[in-house]
Amino acid sequence: MSAKPKPAPKAAPETDWKRVVELVQCSRAMDAIEERELVPGKKIFYQFSARGHDMAQVLLGLRLTHPKDAMCGYYRSRPILLSLGVALEDALGSAMGRAGGYSDGRDIGVVFNYPNATGASALPMCGGVGAQYTPTAGYAQAIEYHKNVLGDRAYDGAIGVVLGGDASVATNGFWAALTMATTLKLPMLFYVEDNGYGISTPGWLQTPGCNIAQNLASFSGLKVLDGDGTDPVEASELIADAVAHVRGGNGPALVHLTVPRLQGHSFQDTQAYKSKDVVDAEWARDPLPKLKAHVVPALMSEKDWDALQTQAEERVRRAVQIADQRPVSEASQVTRFVFSEENALQDEGGLWNTGYAAPRVSDAPKPEGARINMITAIRRTLDHELAVNPRVLVFGEDVGPKGGVHGVTLGLQEKYGEGRVFDTSLSEEGIIGRAVGMAIAGLMPVPEIQFRKYADPACEQINDCGTMRWRTANRFAAPMVVRMPVGFFKCGDPWHSQTNEVQFVHAPGWRVACPSNAEDAVGLLRTALRGNDPVMFLEHRNMLDAASARRPYPGDAFALPFGVAKRVREGGDITLVAWGAMVERCEAAADQAGVSADILDLRTLAPWDFEAVLASVRRTHRCFIIHEDIGTAGFGAEIAAVVADQAFLDLDAPVARMTMPDIPSPHHPELMEWALPSVERIAAKIEELVRF
Repeated sequence: MSAKPKPAPKAAPETDWKRVVELVQCSRAMDAIEERELVPGKKIFYQFSARGHDMAQVLLGLRLTHPKDAMCGYYRSRPILLSLGVALEDALGSAMGRAGGYSDGRDIGVVFNYPNATGASALPMCGGVGAQYTPTAGYAQAIEYHKNVLGDRAYDGAIGVVLGGDASVATNGFWAALTMATTLKLPMLFYVEDNGYGISTPGWLQTPGCNIAQNLASFSGLKVLDGDGTDPVEASELIADAVAHVRGGNGPALVHLTVPRLQGHSFQDTQAYKSKDVVDAEWARDPLPKLKAHVVPALMSEKDWDALQTQAEERVRRAVQIADQRPVSEASQVTRFVFSEENALQDEGGLWNTGYAAPRVSDAPKPEGARINMITAIRRTLDHELAVNPRVLVFGEDVGPKGGVHGVTLGLQEKYGEGRVFDTSLSEEGIIGRAVGMAIAGLMPVPEIQFRKYADPACEQINDCGTMRWRTANRFAAPMVVRMPVGFFKCGDPWHSQTNEVQFVHAPGWRVACPSNAEDAVGLLRTALRGNDPVMFLEHRNMLDAASARRPYPGDAFALPFGVAKRVREGGDITLVAWGAMVERCEAAADQAGVSADILDLRTLAPWDFEAVLASVRRTHRCFIIHEDIGTAGFGAEIAAVVADQAFLDLDAPVARMTMPDIPSPHHPELMEWALPSVERIAAKIEELVRF
């Protein structure tokens, strides 16, 4: 019995087929000139052909017409960029690494971004496969926040769109974003272009059954569409259906379109892993002849088609000439835009781009009432900033009714509602990734990671966020404040008691704060929440309720600058440098040793106050650095190197460090205390250095 013929899909309305032809021809001409001339001529170092993927991408891009739409793609997404309005010379100049374009030559040319004040923007893509999903989900959630919390009707009907290849659906980011989009009913479109390969790995090793759409057919809250991305009518109809579904407020949709990859993964890929029959079958599915058959002669003549092709080739040739005339960026400027700079605001992202003007602050505390612990101090600061700035939102695992595993956010959801203080699914990748998208959309996200070790799954998003400003040459930035408990408490273990702050200091673009008391926690957190850079705010677990860390609340106007150490105690015999929980141990050790110690609490590690350290060492002639993190490559090594390099002739004793041994934090309290720098051992080392 023969199968019933599949009914022919109806053409989507309002498809500008002439524009589709123009853009696809331009994309083809760009691929061709890169492969034939620019790569062999060593003017481009990385090239990824979009042949086969191009037509469907253009069909999608031409439907992103809302000024608040945003999309994020990957390295084979240039055709959709062209449909959003990216100039040919910018796209080619970026591939050539020249000044202007996406990054001023700082990043690979296919790693794009496109701030667009008049239409849909392209969010900064990342080099890692699957890293585009959760920031797009965060942007989609920000659309809902703008509409439902801030009451901004300009976001009505806007959507977030993410592009990925079939291999990307195996990543953590894809599943984290899918969970967010469906559980929150976000206006998000997942566009999966399936060419059957992840570089050389076939689809059957990436996705069970080789079709993610079939696997997700019963996924709750998700409209799933599946079809042929080389058939112009079918692809156009499916894309139009998906976009209309999401724009209509019906929740997320996923479109899975099969397409051929008509060249290698990149220019260097010979595709030796494909047989001739496979290659021939792929070329037989080329969407360009199918597009021509659809429009000629029904919508244009053969002569018109040829003219559009010739015009595209001429436009691309002129664009290459323009791009080739652009210089390489000034090398001395490549260190700019790691952090925000005064009078150089990024094009998109962050509070400051919304016209936000922070209330006046003072670094002089005005103590109020009795001493409070760090938990109360942090909560009170979050409470105030939530009250005065509607763009602040707090989220993470268990921060809502439970109030966080350490009680810091207790009562905030009840006061400000689930729209502003909310629990998330258990995915650190999703927590930080969504914060990136929210920050780009002009919000101030305050995500919480419950313990330092559990930040590891989010490290890709953390690193991508930190480098965003630099790698887009100040076009985009994603300021946020990541709250993270660190360090030992009554006991230790390898999962909840790490500090490892040096990893974040070593991640360009992140400011790192590690307060040791309630007053400093208030001042540093307020500065972070009103700033224009991403901040890692480390809350030491042992200090959250420690008696020595308690201080009166310093007032709602109190804010501390980053990079300014605090002199905890003034002395002339030796300089002690510490932060976090080690500060109180240094004070106790100095008392036990009976010496006049100059004790500096760095308070922030990125930036760190090397000037204060050097000035102290030049006065005391001795330097002793104490920290909880392990010794090898710990931040104390950086301090010691700077002191040895710039104050060597002022020293009367070797620069010394005391740290944890190179082991994880032991669980039993006796084992943990043996590993930590103790008051007794710090005191003994102080005495030794003073006698030296």
